[in-house]
Amino acid sequence: MTSLVELRVLEGPNLYFPRATIKLTLDISGLADAPTATAKRLAARIGLRNARPGEPGTGFRQRFAARAVARLVRAVAHESGTSRLAVRVRPTNDPHTLVVAYPWRHRERAQEMGRAVAEVLDELSTSDVEEVVERAAKRVKDSDPGAAPTTITPRIPVIAVTGTNGKTTTSRMIAHIARTWGKHVGWSNTDGIYIDGELVEAGDYSGPSGAGKILANEDVELAVTETARGGILLKGIGLTRNDVSVVTNVTADHLGLQGIDTLDQLAEVKAVVPHITRKSGWAVLNADDPRVFAMRQIIRAQPWVFSRDPDSPAVRDILNVGGRATTVIDGWVSVLRPNADALPVVELADVPMTLAGLSRFNVENTLAAASAALAIGIPLETVVDGLRTFRPDAEHNPGRMNFFSLGEVSVVMDLAHNEAGLEAMLEIMNGVRRPGCRLLLGLGAVGDRQDELLERLGEMAGMHADVVAIGHKQSYLRGRSQEAMDALFRAGLERVGMGDVASYDTEVESLAALVDLAGPGDVVGLMCHAERQEAYDWIAGHGGTADDPATLSAKVRAARVV
Repeated sequence: MTSLVELRVLEGPNLYFPRATIKLTLDISGLADAPTATAKRLAARIGLRNARPGEPGTGFRQRFAARAVARLVRAVAHESGTSRLAVRVRPTNDPHTLVVAYPWRHRERAQEMGRAVAEVLDELSTSDVEEVVERAAKRVKDSDPGAAPTTITPRIPVIAVTGTNGKTTTSRMIAHIARTWGKHVGWSNTDGIYIDGELVEAGDYSGPSGAGKILANEDVELAVTETARGGILLKGIGLTRNDVSVVTNVTADHLGLQGIDTLDQLAEVKAVVPHITRKSGWAVLNADDPRVFAMRQIIRAQPWVFSRDPDSPAVRDILNVGGRATTVIDGWVSVLRPNADALPVVELADVPMTLAGLSRFNVENTLAAASAALAIGIPLETVVDGLRTFRPDAEHNPGRMNFFSLGEVSVVMDLAHNEAGLEAMLEIMNGVRRPGCRLLLGLGAVGDRQDELLERLGEMAGMHADVVAIGHKQSYLRGRSQEAMDALFRAGLERVGMGDVASYDTEVESLAALVDLAGPGDVVGLMCHAERQEAYDWIAGHGGTADDPATLSAKVRAARVV
C-alpha cells in the first residue's frame, strides 16, 4: 500500500479535534497525476457533482484532491454505516502529501477505514472506481469495532501548562504553591512523574500517559500537567478537559517536525490546551505574545492574561470583557480586575526566581504561575508564600537557571534549548557578572533542530560570550554527527568573528574546560540537557556550592556596581 504514509491513533484532544482522532498521512500522487476522466469518475462516485478536477499535476488538481479525499472518507464512512463524520484535511510542505483527520469511537474500525481509503487511492488507475469504493465500504463495515477511546475525564482539578519556553519552570512553581497550600499534588513533565515533589517514575511524561498516571493515584488532590508539542501531535492530550490552562509563549523550536513548519502552525498546536479548558475555568495567556493572545478567540473559558506592561492594550481588552490580568506595578506582582483597584500580591524583590526582577523571563513565569494558582482557587497568602519560597536551585527547579559558586567563579546551568532559552540564559549571566569580568559559555543543542536554528545559537553565543566551547549531547544527536553539529555551530560563530572554538564530546568536559579558563568574577554558563546530574556531581566534586537567595542577591548587587 503506497498511499498510506502513516496512520496514527490520537487518544484525546489534538490539533484537529477536541476528542480522539485518527490521523492519516496520505500520498496523493496517484490522484494528482491521474487522467482527468479518472478524477471525474471518482468525483461522481463520491457525490462531488460538477467537479472540475483540473489537469494532472496542476495546482487546481491539488486543491481538487484535498476536497475529494475528504469526501471519499465521508463516503466510505456513510456506506459502512456511519451517518455523520467530521473530516479535516491539512496540506503539508510536500504538495503530494495530505493529512486527513477524523474522530473515532471504535479503534479497529476507525483504523480499518483509514487503510480502506488509502486502498481506493492505490487502485484508482487499475480498478473500476465504483467497485473499489464499494469494496472499501464493505471492508470497513465487516471489520471488528475494537475498543473505545481511553481519554480520561478528570475527577480532580487539573492545571495544564504549555508553551515553547518556561512551561517547566511555571508548572514547577504552580505545583510548589499548591503543595504550600497543603494539597497532595501530582505533576508530570519531560523529566517524569512527581507526587508531592518526589520523582516516582523517570521518563518523558509530557504526553497523555503522564496525565493518566497522575490521575490514577488516588491520593492526588490536584494535578499539574506539562503538555508538550510532541505529545499533542503524536498521541493527543490524555484528558477531556482541564480547569485552568497556561500558555507561556510560542517561539521557534522543533520546527520542521511532524508537519509543523511555521510559528503560526506551532501556535495552533499549543492552542489545543486552552481550547479544552472548561467553560467555568480560566485560560491564562501571555498578553505580550501576539500568537498566544490571539488564542482568546478560540477559548470557552474565562480569559486571564499576564503582561509585564500594566498599560498594555491587550490587558485593557481583557478587562473590558470581564477577564483578569496579572502584571507588574511599582515592582509588585499585581492583579487587575474590572472596575476595581489593583491588588498587590508580592514584591518582585521577594521572589527568588526573578533575581529581584532581573530575569525578564522568570518575571513572566512568575506572573503566569501566580495567575494559575489564583485561578484554581489557592488563597492569596498561600500564593505569596509559595512564590517567596520557590528557589532557582537543583531542589526546586533542576536544570533551569541553577546557580553555583566555584570559589570566585559563578556557574549557571540551564536547558536553554532554543533562541529564547539562550537569550534568557545570557540575560541572567550578564546580571551576575561583575564589571570587567567575562562570560564563558558551554554551547550545545539536540540534533533534531533545524540548521538555521543551530547556526543562530552559534551566532548568539559568539556575539554575547567572551569564550565559547561546544559541548555535545551524545544521547541527543538524533541522527546527526558531532562533526555536522560542530560545522553548524561554527558557521554561526564565524559569522560574528569568533573562530578556533574548542569542541568536547560531553557537556561536562566543556564545563570543566571553561571553569579552568575562568578567573575571579567570571561567569560560566552551561547549556545542559543530557548530563544534568553529572554536571551537578562535577561541580560538587570540585568544591562548588549551590547559591542560596542571599548569595544570588549579593551577586546581582555586585554586578550593578559601576
